[in-house]
Formats: sequence, C-alpha cells, structure tokens
Amino acid sequence: MRTPRGKLLLVLAAVLVIAGTGWGVGTMLRSPADEAAARKPPKPSLVTAVVERRKLMATVVVSGALEYGSPYPVSLAGVVGGSETAQRATRAPRRGTLKEGAVLMEVNGRPVFVFSGKVPMHRSLVSGAKGADVKQLQKALRGLGFRAPTTGVFDQATIAAVSRLYAKRGYEAQQPTLELRQKRDELRRAVRTAQEVLATESKLLDQSRDVLPLKVRLANARQDLREAQRALSSARAQKHTTEDEAKVEAAESAVRAAEEKLLSARQELDRATSTPATPSPSTSPSPGPTADTRLHELRVANAEADLAAARSALERVLEEAATARTTRLTELSKNVRVAREAVVTAEQALKQARQLSPAKLKVSNAQSDLAAARALLAEFSRTYGTTVPPGEIVFLSKLPVRLHKPTVKAGELVDKPIATVTSSTFVVVGSVDVAEAERLKTGLKASIETEAGKIVPGTVTSLGGRDRKGATPVKITPGSMRGLEKLAGTPVTVRVTIGATGQEVLVVPAAAVVTAADGKARVQVETAPDQTKDVEIRTGLSADGAVEVTGDLKPGDKVVINSA
Repeated sequence: MRTPRGKLLLVLAAVLVIAGTGWGVGTMLRSPADEAAARKPPKPSLVTAVVERRKLMATVVVSGALEYGSPYPVSLAGVVGGSETAQRATRAPRRGTLKEGAVLMEVNGRPVFVFSGKVPMHRSLVSGAKGADVKQLQKALRGLGFRAPTTGVFDQATIAAVSRLYAKRGYEAQQPTLELRQKRDELRRAVRTAQEVLATESKLLDQSRDVLPLKVRLANARQDLREAQRALSSARAQKHTTEDEAKVEAAESAVRAAEEKLLSARQELDRATSTPATPSPSTSPSPGPTADTRLHELRVANAEADLAAARSALERVLEEAATARTTRLTELSKNVRVAREAVVTAEQALKQARQLSPAKLKVSNAQSDLAAARALLAEFSRTYGTTVPPGEIVFLSKLPVRLHKPTVKAGELVDKPIATVTSSTFVVVGSVDVAEAERLKTGLKASIETEAGKIVPGTVTSLGGRDRKGATPVKITPGSMRGLEKLAGTPVTVRVTIGATGQEVLVVPAAAVVTAADGKARVQVETAPDQTKDVEIRTGLSADGAVEVTGDLKPGDKVVINSA
C-alpha cells in the first residue's frame, strides 16, 4: 500500500513527462513562413583558386611491359649436313649471348653457325657460287681472323677459310657424300667409254677403202709443202747464191786492186813533183819545172780509169745477183703456194670422202656422246667438293644478340623455328589512343617507373601503326640497362614528357582562363570579398588542368574559377 507522499511524487513525475513531451513536439512544428525562410538559398559567393609559381610539365602516360627489344624468330634455311635424312636436334639452342661465329645448335651432330649479315641464307654454298651471301660470309670469316678474300665468289681460298673455321670449332667441313662420290665415278666412266667408242669409230673411218688413198695423198702434199717452205726460208736467209757470191768477191777484189794501183801512182807523182831535176855543168840554171812528171800523171790517170771500171763491174755483179735472188724467191714462193693449194685440195677431198662414208655417222654420234659426257662431268665437278649446306649458317642482321627462348629441344625434329633472339637492350612496349599519339614523337624524354617505385630515364624510339584494338604502339628505350635484367617481363608505367617550362612560372587553373570576344585571354582576380577585376594574360604550356600565364599577376592572387 502506497503512502500519501509516494502518490504525490508519482503525480509530479507524470506532469513533468507530459510537459517535456509537449515542449518537444512544439519545437518540431513550423509555420509555412518559417519553412519558406529555412529553404531560402544562401547568399552567392565566388569560387577562387590561388595563383602559384611552380614548374609545369605536360606528360602522356603509357602503360606497358619491360622486355628485351627486337624479338626475331630464327629458322634454318634448309638441311644440315649433306643428306636429306631426318633433321633432329642433337644439341638444343641455349639461352645466352650469341656472338659472331658462335655455334647456335647441333643437328645430326653437325654445327649451325651464326654470322652477321642482312642477306638470309637461302642455298648451299658450293665451289664457284657467287653473290652477296658469299661476300658477307667472307667478311665474317675475315673478322674472325680466318684469311678469306672478299670477292663474293666461293673459291678455293674461301673454302680453305671455312675448313679452318670448322676445324677450330671441332668439326669437319661438309665433304662429298658417298652418293656424290659414286655419281662422280659413274660420270668419269661414261667419259672414258665415249672416248673409246670415238677412237674405235675414227680408226674404222680412216681405214675405209674410200679414205685411205686420200689420206696418203694428203700426207704427201703436206710433205711437199714443208719442203717448199724450208727452201723458201733458206733462200730468204741467204743474200747471194754460191756462184753469185764468187762473182761479187772477184769484183770486189778487182776494185781493191785498182784502188791500190791508184794510190801507188799518186804517191810516185807526189815524189816526182817534190824532187828537183839535176842541171848540167855547162848550162846555166833557168826558171821552169824542176822535174818531168808527165809519165807519172799518165799512170795516175790510167789507175783512176781502171778503178772506175772495176767499180762499175762490181755494181753490175751486185745488180745481177739481186735480180737473180728476186727471181729465185719468186719461184720458191710460187712453189709454196702450189704446195699449199695441193694440201687444201687433198684435205677437201678427204673431208668429202669421210662425210660420204657410212662410218662418218658413227663417228659423229660418238663425238656427240663424248661432248655430252664431258659436259655432264664438268657441270658436276663445278660444284663437287667442300660445301656449306643451307642449314649450317644463320645470318642475323646484327650481332651480338640474346637468345631469349629456345623453341626446340634435343631429340626433337627441326621442322619449325628453333629459337627467338632479341637485342641485348631493354624496351618498354605499350600503346596509347590515337589522340594521345598525336602529341607524341620519337626522341621525347620519358621516365619509366617500375612496380617497386624505381624510376629510369628513357626515350621514345618508335611510334606509329595500329594494333588490333586500334591503338598506336609506342616503344620507349631506357637510358640505362643497369639492374633491369631481373625486371624483364614486368609491367611498368611510363610518363612521356611532351612539354616543360624548365623553370618556375605563374600557374592558374585552366578553368579560370576566359577568352573574350576580342580573342584575348583574361582572368578575373578577386580584389575584395565579392569584388573582381579583369586582368589580360598570355597563356603558355598547359598540363594536368593547369596553364602557364604571364601578365599582371603574382603568386597568392586569387582568380575566379566560376561564379555561383
């Protein structure tokens, strides 16, 4: 049972609850005027941004992967070794660096060499082969220290250099196979057989009844011609005949005797002229000649006449000897011509007889068979010897390269690309949309950021084309390859710098720049709360929503972006 005091407290509590509830409900209730006043928008204010001084850089972001550059699948150009047997890898390609003259792999125990060259291997290199592929092989051999010419001809000097290369690497250059050796022996036997048949048929032709007398006549005519030619040569070598030579010597002797007689007469005349006559005692000396010289003078005159006659006789003898020699040479020359005509006549008669002889056809056939056998042997011998099969050399446009991925294993058939090679440098391969690609060009600087946060400088080295998604492929080459080996194949982010201020400039948001009707750019600068003024500016580089400006601005100024 409750007391009166308890009842009073209960009543007071009930009153307080009712009063509180009434006050709460009263505060939540508003009149229409109060509700309209509460919904009225606030007083408009300006949206501004602060003018900054900082460096501005415009970039294009490229997402890609860090990979080794210039991937290229390598295939063999043909068989390795000298036979068409199954080509099976006996030593597979191995990852690593391939240098000039390296052994890429082994097929059926034979090596596959790597050389630098732009012309691909496409044939067997045999003796006498010519071309740009031979020349680039010769240059590669010279670069490795194996003396070889650079003529572009696969000659014996080049074959010797190739043999030394194989020997140094522990192999033997490809020699003719058993099948080729047997074929060469068969061709040689065919030539010998054709020679024997021709000799037999020729002998039968020469011994035929129609030909033998003509052969004797031809031999006699040739003998007559040789004798006539010897007689003519002997006559040409002699200046005079024996008889003429005796006549000339007698005439020359007479001339010499006349010359001696004239000289003696002149000497006696000179002595007679220089010796005075002896006077008699009874006569007195008188002027006049000192001696009588008429006899001596007559002797001199006679000697001169004899000399002239001797010389005239010598001239006649010489003239007669020359005429006789000319006549003799003419006759001997005629004899040679007659003998030569006889030889030609005999040859034609013999030739005609042989052509008309039934054995002539057999000789002609034997000659044709011999010529054909020799031609086949010569053609085969031209390429016989040491060769380089098409599969034993791989030419790559640039060395060294990195063997990135072997695609054939030991024991497998070599009927597909054997490996993929790359350059030893890294590249980032990515793509951008067409609009972004128009802002890029080769040579632009870039920064490459790995997943670990490492940043490497780079350069755009390739741009253009379209991929399957319609984007433009971009290739960026790092400026340094150090430390990138472990990151091959990992994704990276590249930021290509398409523009930069180089130094700190005034920067405002691009949304704050307004181009007026006069074509000039302006910004609104807040001078006081809700008060602005227009400032004419010149814009520069824009990037990431900001733009470089110059004009009557300073850092800290507030520019209006938009008005409420």
